[in-house]
Amino acid sequence: MFGKITQFSLREKLLIFALTAALAAGGLFAFRRLDIEAYPDPAPPTIEIIAQNPGWSAEEMERQVTLPLETQLNGMPGLNVIRSISLFGLTDIKCYFDFGTDYMADRQEVLNRIQQASLPPGVQPQLSPESAIGEIYRYQLVGDRNYSLMDLKVIQDWTLERQFKQVPGVIDVVSFGGPTKEFHVDLDPRKLIQYGVSITQVINAIASSNANVGANYLEIGQQSFNVRGIGLFKNERDIGNVMVTAKSGTPLYLRQLGEVSIGEKVPLGRVGRDEDSNIVEGIVLMRPGEMSLPTLERVREKVSELNSRVLPKGVKIVPYYDRTKLINVTTTTVTHTLVTGMVFVSLIIFAFLGELRASLIVASTIPLTLLFTIIVMTIRGDSANLISMGAIDFGILVDASVVMVENICRHLAEERAATSDKDSIIARAAREVGPAIFFSTGIIVAAFLPLFTMKGVEGKIFGPMAVTYGLALTGALLIAFLFAPAASSALLKEGDEKETFIVRSIRRVYGRALNKALKHPKLTLSFSVITLCFALLILSSLGGEFMPKLEEGNLWVRAAMPSTISFSYASQLVDKMRKVFKEEPEVTTVISQLGRPDDGTDPTSYFNCEFFVDLKPRDQWRPGMTKERLISDLEARLRRLFPGVIYNFSQAIEDNVEEAMSGVKGENSLKLFGSDLEELDRLSRQIAEAMKAVPGITDLGVLTELGQPNLLIRIDRERAARYGLLPNDINGTVQAAIGGQSVTQVLDGEKRFDVVVRFLPPYRNTVKAISEIPISTPSGSTIPLRDVAEIIEYTGASFIYREQNERYIPIKFSVRGRDLQSTITDAKRRISQQVHLPDGYRYEWAGEFQELQDALARLRVSVPLSLGIILMLLYIHFHRLRNVLLVLSALPLALVGGVVSLFVTGTNFSISAAVGFISLFGVAVLDGVILISYIEDLRREGSTLEEAIMKGAELRMRPVLMTALSAAIGLLPAAMATGIGSETQRPLARVVVGGMITAPMLILLVLPTLYLLVNRRLTGRR
Repeated sequence: MFGKITQFSLREKLLIFALTAALAAGGLFAFRRLDIEAYPDPAPPTIEIIAQNPGWSAEEMERQVTLPLETQLNGMPGLNVIRSISLFGLTDIKCYFDFGTDYMADRQEVLNRIQQASLPPGVQPQLSPESAIGEIYRYQLVGDRNYSLMDLKVIQDWTLERQFKQVPGVIDVVSFGGPTKEFHVDLDPRKLIQYGVSITQVINAIASSNANVGANYLEIGQQSFNVRGIGLFKNERDIGNVMVTAKSGTPLYLRQLGEVSIGEKVPLGRVGRDEDSNIVEGIVLMRPGEMSLPTLERVREKVSELNSRVLPKGVKIVPYYDRTKLINVTTTTVTHTLVTGMVFVSLIIFAFLGELRASLIVASTIPLTLLFTIIVMTIRGDSANLISMGAIDFGILVDASVVMVENICRHLAEERAATSDKDSIIARAAREVGPAIFFSTGIIVAAFLPLFTMKGVEGKIFGPMAVTYGLALTGALLIAFLFAPAASSALLKEGDEKETFIVRSIRRVYGRALNKALKHPKLTLSFSVITLCFALLILSSLGGEFMPKLEEGNLWVRAAMPSTISFSYASQLVDKMRKVFKEEPEVTTVISQLGRPDDGTDPTSYFNCEFFVDLKPRDQWRPGMTKERLISDLEARLRRLFPGVIYNFSQAIEDNVEEAMSGVKGENSLKLFGSDLEELDRLSRQIAEAMKAVPGITDLGVLTELGQPNLLIRIDRERAARYGLLPNDINGTVQAAIGGQSVTQVLDGEKRFDVVVRFLPPYRNTVKAISEIPISTPSGSTIPLRDVAEIIEYTGASFIYREQNERYIPIKFSVRGRDLQSTITDAKRRISQQVHLPDGYRYEWAGEFQELQDALARLRVSVPLSLGIILMLLYIHFHRLRNVLLVLSALPLALVGGVVSLFVTGTNFSISAAVGFISLFGVAVLDGVILISYIEDLRREGSTLEEAIMKGAELRMRPVLMTALSAAIGLLPAAMATGIGSETQRPLARVVVGGMITAPMLILLVLPTLYLLVNRRLTGRR
């Protein structure tokens, strides 16, 4: 088969070169359409449900909203887990579906289920468009002195949201900050009593006075007139002129009972920037599955259009976060490492071959393979990201062409005096190494099988890399069998083989070392075993983590204040905190998000504030300043200036991903499950106390669920009955008087603003004033609220976390200055020693540690399976079990350099490093196959055992070194890179570079020695 493919390549050179040109042109065209992302989306299909009922406590939201919704959502096809948070006035439920399910089908199933839930009147659950990496653009809406902050909020809510939703790829825009416009009817309870009017009468009068009607049409002469009754409110004057009742023919107007004005909705949150304590912010969300760069380009075009033609003069959009910046920076980092790696690989090839034309043939494999991969990825709709493209080792991709072209060069030199023509020599050389190349490439693909079988977060991160590698290796194999022979026939000449100075020098040293190794085989093997044991000892001492952090060039800082803090005091603290961040020279701007937006898309309250801290490029930082030191300095200052506040330092995308995966606002967390909130609170504090002493744990905090002060108005049913009052009558009055009740809306063109009825502030802002709220009785008299209700203070839940229909309390923490694996192991030991959990209570680790454990558990299954497939392929190739085992013996030898590299550079073992070892094993098997195959060929030709080993090892030294060093040099730039986007590549690259430096030396010395010992024992000397 391999001979026929080569003969076709040599016979149809023009066709091969034409297809190569088409490949280059098609690859460049496809590259312009390739979806490029900074980071793969690791979150599964997630549907978020939000339900609001202003004024309800966390317990009431859980009992009457969360539980009915959870009951209906259970058992959906493909559902993996349900998590919920119930807090003041808000229920937030996230449904996590299995990877691979259809997002739109999952969304429709959720919509169908929530419609069947039995919910209190007025509660309308909605789906949130939020996704883990959906926030692609953030901006501030600014205006000159002619526009108030409320005017800007109106423009944001009613103009910009609609405009941005028209952009293809945008699913929604979240408005945050600024006062929301309302029409307020603030009643004076004394006047209600004076005129004998109840608050219910006022509400009914307002609702009945705001309507238009249609009276069909009327023919007048030859024309038809539509008849309409106009009664809609236009402004606050119309509202004030509402007639509430009439006494003896005299109308009583609403303006006589209180004040009618334009006011602000009760704030749930506030956004500040630098010195501005209250701004209007917009967050543009991308539709799941869309391409970031084209969507962002359309968003920027829309912004330019809005600023120039749509927005009023003096108002403009000022962006402060654009995902394009991160994508461009990471793309630049990846491009730099790829290009540098390509240049290094080309230099290595030329240094070993010494033939410029042969070197160009091999080097051309790199861009051709890359273009082939891009074409297939574009056709498949795959995205290229930092990991899928940045981790490609072009040294591995050229291995097939290296072996092919090197063997062709050698045969052309050795058979120059033969009568055979050049094409026959090339065909013979290709047939000789064809099976080894084919099976070796298959073995490398098999080595990547664990990546294909990864699931969950690591599968979403590394799965695209496995696909990309598989496509690239397929392209490299096709180019090696089709392009390399044709190009060699057209460009290479028959003549003396040029052995470079580097090869001659290495060959002299290697020949002497091989002789000594073969003369003292037991000593050689003993040395290799000792080296391997040393590597395993080092490996056991390495720290473990799930993934290195992707540097985003910013900080996302979460400040958790006491849950009882007031909105006004929290706003004051946040303003001071922003000043602390802004004082750092490395900081460009600081945006604070206190509480949550009006739509409830961020389930928290104003005890929680999140800061987006944008940073300057690293080359503009103070000398010696690192991000770790910057975080440490900021944390120390914040803790000193604002005691009692718990901080968490992360990054914008990273924070969203962490919260999406664990359901907790924190990098890592421990979830304590149980039914009783007070017991959960007690146990969680014991666990936090035990974890506090663990080295490496920082940002530790219990997300306390209890401690929310409540003012309970408990109705005395017997006393209320004496006045002919039902509890609902009293509660309705209380709700409207204190919290305010939205009665109707004022329509202003396409805009809608609520009309809210409530009491004037002096009559609802104290416990005494509340106790005096007049309650109208059926007899027409009024009584104070204290006569039919008891007003007491009660401490309840601030919020309630649930997962899989169980309550839990989270203990969030970060790990800095120590690896994740050993930190959690230490924490487990301390918790087991110091905390006793009652029956029915348990805890689970969530976040990065759990993802690491899941990934390692899958690797323990998939890696042996991969080795089994490799063993089968090797047996098909060799037909001898001993040769199969000999080649597999190269795997532990490849481990040594990778482990030492991690140890020397202080790099923790991670999933990225595990992928590096998988790549390393594939190349090691390739080298072993090349070496053993040629020794076997020489023995079949009649060489003695020692002669075959010596000659085979010396002749295969060059391709083995070229393949190994190409793999190492190809990733050397990534191993040394420090720019944004290089963090996830470094562990993988360092493993490959270290392993490929030591593996060839061990394989070229130990493998021949082991082959000698095994075959001596089995066959004796020949």
